[in-house]
Amino acid sequence: MSNLTKLALEQSLKRFLLKKPLDKITIKDLTDDVGISRMSFYYHFKDIYDLVEWSCIYDATNALKGNKTYDTWQEGLTSIFEAVLQNKPFILNVYHTTTQDSIERFLFTTVHDLILGVVREKAQGTNISEEQIQFIADFYKYSFVGIMLDWIGKGMNEDYNEIVYNMANTLHGSIANSISNFTNEAK
Repeated sequence: MSNLTKLALEQSLKRFLLKKPLDKITIKDLTDDVGISRMSFYYHFKDIYDLVEWSCIYDATNALKGNKTYDTWQEGLTSIFEAVLQNKPFILNVYHTTTQDSIERFLFTTVHDLILGVVREKAQGTNISEEQIQFIADFYKYSFVGIMLDWIGKGMNEDYNEIVYNMANTLHGSIANSISNFTNEAK
């Protein structure tokens, strides 16, 4: 039942964001729309920004659906772009408010999870440390998220499939090279 309430609040927030900016939406708006008490809202979230962050993470988790391997990371990245685009009014509204950091945290968490799975897979059987694996994942995470934030900031009008294709071409072989460079350094 708890997740149903959270999902209902998320849907309500997304509907309101089609009509007005995030900073004009109140908890009363959401609770009246969903038919719950303010206390029920506060049972699940500390404020509207907490709901925004939960919504981003929930949508991202659903978007990835296990596409965290070397063979499927491109599909995972495409799914992240699609999830962002499907929620365009929500994302743009949140992006253009003071809570832009919620979008950034959502993207950093999601993309890091995706890339970390790829790096770990490629690092199997090497003597690369966990710290080095995390560093490589972070390096690519910042690049990917920077490109996605530029795309969002420009209104999400550019074809994301082309962006993913260009990212894949840039990344092709570079994770393996990074791992190899760290492995050779350790010898």
